[in-house]
Amino acid sequence: NARPDFFPNNYFALGSDEFRLMRYTEAKADLEKFLTYPKISSTLKARANLLLKSCTVASDALQHPVPFKPVNMGDSINSVDQEYFPCITADGKTFLFTRRLKKTDEYGTRKEEEDFYVSSFVKGHWTKASPLDELNTSGNEGAACLSADGQYIFMVGCEEQGSYPKGRQEGEGSCDIYLAKKKGEKYGTARNLGPPIDTRAWESQPSFSSDGRTLYFIRSVKGSEGKSQRDIFVTFIDDSSRWSEPVPLPDNINTSGEEMTVFIHPDDQTLYFASDGHPGMGGLDIYISKRKEDGSWGDPVNLGYPINTSADENSLLVSTDGKTAYFASNRNDSHGGLDLYQFDLYEGAQPQKVTYMKGKVFDAETKAPLGASFELIDLATAKTIVRSVSNSVNGEFLVCIPAGKSYALNVSRDGYLFYSDNFMLKDVKSAKEPFLKDVPLKPIKVGQSIVLKNIFYETDKYELKPESRAELGKVVAFMNKNQKVKVEISGHTDNIGTKQHNQTLSENRAKAVYDELIALGIRADRLTYKGYADTKPIAPNTTETGKAQNRRTEFLITEIK
Repeated sequence: NARPDFFPNNYFALGSDEFRLMRYTEAKADLEKFLTYPKISSTLKARANLLLKSCTVASDALQHPVPFKPVNMGDSINSVDQEYFPCITADGKTFLFTRRLKKTDEYGTRKEEEDFYVSSFVKGHWTKASPLDELNTSGNEGAACLSADGQYIFMVGCEEQGSYPKGRQEGEGSCDIYLAKKKGEKYGTARNLGPPIDTRAWESQPSFSSDGRTLYFIRSVKGSEGKSQRDIFVTFIDDSSRWSEPVPLPDNINTSGEEMTVFIHPDDQTLYFASDGHPGMGGLDIYISKRKEDGSWGDPVNLGYPINTSADENSLLVSTDGKTAYFASNRNDSHGGLDLYQFDLYEGAQPQKVTYMKGKVFDAETKAPLGASFELIDLATAKTIVRSVSNSVNGEFLVCIPAGKSYALNVSRDGYLFYSDNFMLKDVKSAKEPFLKDVPLKPIKVGQSIVLKNIFYETDKYELKPESRAELGKVVAFMNKNQKVKVEISGHTDNIGTKQHNQTLSENRAKAVYDELIALGIRADRLTYKGYADTKPIAPNTTETGKAQNRRTEFLITEIK
């Protein structure tokens, strides 16, 4: 070229093409040359700088590939049509995804339609996926996410040619997020979430956290240069079922490019998403960001090559165990177009360890299943980590429990005594085995009692430990809601030590709770306390486990006015 400096943008175009062809050394040289010119557009300058960083990231990724062996999920899941947008329940038993079907409408016109399909994991295999008829319409169903317990499904519905499909509530804009709740074994009608989540803009690709309160999703917004871009937003639901005004994630996550397919892992600490605005291999790459101690998100890390390539990668899903990942890809062994694949996620990209508890809530007397509210509380901070509800028809529930801490579980329903339990997971390094637990709720009646399993004392002392705050708060809430109830706080010990010592200890422990409840605003005329020493064991005192069960504080209803 006789005049190589006549049109500097040539260097940018050449560098971009070389980057796509994975010729990173040449790309770097041409992009650096482009950036030496003073009169170049700010947009191209920013893109050139991103590509330069990407040359370094991509070159290093090629030299240090990560373990990656994707396996096609097979005929039960995949078909000649395209499958994508996978989601899974925390117990790994229900797998839901979108399939793009080729159909003929009533006028004989060929068209494509997105529907939900669902499969169950039975005896080590996925069952043949079947359409989720109660939610599929004549329009497109895409980009769904299941709550950890499978009781809720957040899904996307889009306007088609000026009108919403039959059976779909009219939305706010082109694509909106809808919510359907499970009643028994089937989902009810999906309802539009409406403002402030749904707007006239494009909202899609929801991901609901296992805390039962936080929804992440993608929204199309106008960028700084007036161009449309897609960013990750987050919103929270309060006790009155109102969603907060969605806010974009910070600038270290969202870029001036495209952020897509966000996924919050059940650990509620690890975020996976696709983006073309961070340094990477080219196109959309998948990134991981971990929540820091102060609650902010750490800088994203590229998942590396060959998970990411110069093509677009997105729709990553990571199971509760943190080791199995799923994604959609068009590979040589696909059944047709995009298929769903699974692979073992390498250790450096894995989330925190998580286990879960599942079971049923029922009336302790009639055995009838009950819908009830769940709270999982971090005992160290008294902060509620998870809120959930059991199925109103069959009483089933599933609650995710991040490993590494100690938790209080509280289950409540109007007209019943609350249920109290705890999980000491401080020293758990791997939590593969779930907790299976049925929860009986006792109707509020004179003579009914519950063990307050999250009231703690120092060994052989009666001062309450700080970890007791959460449980005391639940007792206060119960007393405030049931103003006609009077209770006795009962102290019990094991059979170690003298009778007199145990009697004094049990009385002092009961009085410590009694005094604290009065300090928290409960009237003294609604409370009594009594020590029973070791006279009312609930387990044999012959084992350490039995003795631990006998050392307890109970909450006994003595009168209902």
